[in-house]
Amino acid sequence: MSLQSQGAVSVLRVGNDRIDAAIAIQFKDRFRDITADVAGPVVLDLGRVTFLDSSGLGAVVAARKLLGPDRALELAALSPAVEKVMQLTRMNTVFPIHDTVADALTAHGVAPAA
Repeated sequence: MSLQSQGAVSVLRVGNDRIDAAIAIQFKDRFRDITADVAGPVVLDLGRVTFLDSSGLGAVVAARKLLGPDRALELAALSPAVEKVMQLTRMNTVFPIHDTVADALTAHGVAPAA
């Protein structure tokens, strides 16, 4: 995972193609470490993620809780398989979901970096 600040919004790019039981704990720990010193909303760029199981979904929900009630976790660039998981579990009603990272930034009034 890598973090990039875009104005008041932080974009966290997930480098793995899977978020599953094998890496769920590592994902949560890394998310906590990376976002501990940033303020404002975090956009989780899931563009490379092609598989998300129940443990991975739990890790994403836990990541949201790690941010606390005053900070948003938004999702962007979901693959069709990940989008389907979000719809089936109704997590698409919990998380703001954007088609692209640029769309997420625009929604916060931030011009995407070129």
